[in-house]
Order: sequence, then structure tokens, then C-alpha cells
Amino acid sequence: MDIVFHGKNAQTFFSNFESLLEDDHTIKLLPDTLESEEDIACYAGADVIVGVKHDSSLPTLTKTKLFHVPGAGYDGLDLSLLPSTTTVCNCFGHEQAIVEYIISALLLRHVPLADADKKLRHGDWEYWAGGASGLRTELSSESIGIIGFGHIGKELASRAHAFGMDVSIANRSIVEASNQIKKYYAFDDLSSMLKDVDIVVNTLPLSKDTEGFIGQKEFKDMKRSAVFVNVGRGRVVDEKALFDALNESRIASAVIDTWYVYPAGSESNPLPASLPFHELDNVIMTPHMSGWTHGTVKRRQLTMARNINKLSKGDGDLVNIVST
Repeated sequence: MDIVFHGKNAQTFFSNFESLLEDDHTIKLLPDTLESEEDIACYAGADVIVGVKHDSSLPTLTKTKLFHVPGAGYDGLDLSLLPSTTTVCNCFGHEQAIVEYIISALLLRHVPLADADKKLRHGDWEYWAGGASGLRTELSSESIGIIGFGHIGKELASRAHAFGMDVSIANRSIVEASNQIKKYYAFDDLSSMLKDVDIVVNTLPLSKDTEGFIGQKEFKDMKRSAVFVNVGRGRVVDEKALFDALNESRIASAVIDTWYVYPAGSESNPLPASLPFHELDNVIMTPHMSGWTHGTVKRRQLTMARNINKLSKGDGDLVNIVST
């Protein structure tokens, strides 16, 4: 088969990928912007495309059997432009890394290693055990509310429970009771969960149903001492509502990894939002990095290779199908 890795993002998954394939294939690496006739023809005639984008700016596909997104989100694909014979699959395998990111961010509030190190280097023993000034809180003393119970939500519930936290879940479909989950809330009762928990984590993907799902009302429902974490898609959270909640101290702080503005074209280093989050001192800002580890790349390579191997042998039992 003719396989195309389209764009810089997709090409980060190419290293050693051929060794995972059981049959011989022709593989081409194409740039994000297709300019030469050869590149345009190669893209249009590919049997398999690994990429994160397909819209009207790209060539019309003629025989593509599989469009494999090397990540979870496929909102960069205009599904209406794909051939009716194309199966679209995505990848997960990022939940372990994302949950480590979340837990690390939360632990920083309780275990001030950097500050203790800085102080002791100047002879300041503020955190010395036995003194009142060094007393710290514990992560296990807090409750966490997770919005969405997919791959990330399930992994986070397990890890948070292991730290002794009370775990609540808000989800569209019913979540069965378990020893890890204290309480389940339907989305139409989200307000009740937000009022009850210390930490709120959004894990929802972006869709027409979730865009702006968390807005002014939801931040008003949270405790003033609440910490908000977003590792779902940025636009699931209303930008102005989030900024106002932080700027006006309606919530205590936030950890934001997914944004509203991303590098594109000639704008390679933009600020990640139209509002000045960078001027706030109660938010930790990171550049959509939470799931980006060597382990994530390897797990996603295995998923994509498994699907390509099945397709090559005429086996239609692919995994992570999002559209056919």
C-alpha cells in the first residue's frame, strides 16, 4: 500500500515505524503545505494517510482506505471531504502521561520542593519538620471532580484514588459504582459536583456538543478555593469565563495545558489566548505538553501499525474507529 505521513506532527511517529509493519509498503513523508505536483499526487493517491488535518486546502483524496490520526482529537478533519470508503481511526495511549502531568501539578501545591531547596541554599530552614511554618497540606485531604470518563478520566480516577483522594465523576453516560469513585453526577447535575469538590479536571474532547461546555455559570458554581485543570480541548472551556474567574479570584488557581491559539503559518510563537492569561499569577500555563512522552509515541505507533497490518491483510476489524 501507499502510505503517507503528512506534516510535522505525523512525522514524529515515523521513526522505527516500518519495523512494526508486517508487509512491504511504500511510505512517503510529506510537508504540511503541499506545493509540488509530485507531493499533491502522492497525497491524493495514498491508500493510508497518517495526519492531523484534512480540509479544502488539501488535494481531493481518490482511494484512501484509512485516515489515521496519530492522536485522540480529530477535529482537524473535515469528515465530509473524505471518500465514502475511508475509515477514520484515532489513537490514545496518552492517558498515563497526562495523568502524571495532572498529579505532578497538584502535588506542587503540597510539596514545595523548589521553594524549600531555594530557601535552604540561603540558610533558611522554614520547612524544617517540627516548626509551625513548615507544616504542609496533603493531596489526600482533597476531593477531585473529573469531567468526562474516557481514557484520561478512568486513569485519573485510579491514580487519584491511590493517593487517597475522594473521587467524583461527571459524565454523559452512567458510571457504575466502584471502590474508586465516591459519586457519579449526570451532566445536567454538574453544578452539584462543582460545588462539592476541591479540584475540577476537564478531560472532554471538543465537539459541537462540548464547545463552551464550561462557562461562567460553572466557574460560579465552583468553590472560591477551587483549582481548575484543563487537559481536554481548550475550547471546551469558554475563554473569557476562565480568564474572568481567575482574574477576579472566583476560583483560586488553574493549570491549563490546552489553549485557544496555536502556532500556525508564519505565527510560530503566539501567546496561547486572545486574553492576557500570561499576566495572571494564579495560573500555570503549559504548551499542550501533558501527553507528549516517548511512551505515548510508542503506544500510538503500535495502534497505527496494528490497524495498517490488519488493513493490509483484508481484516476490517480495526481499533479506535471514529468514522466510516
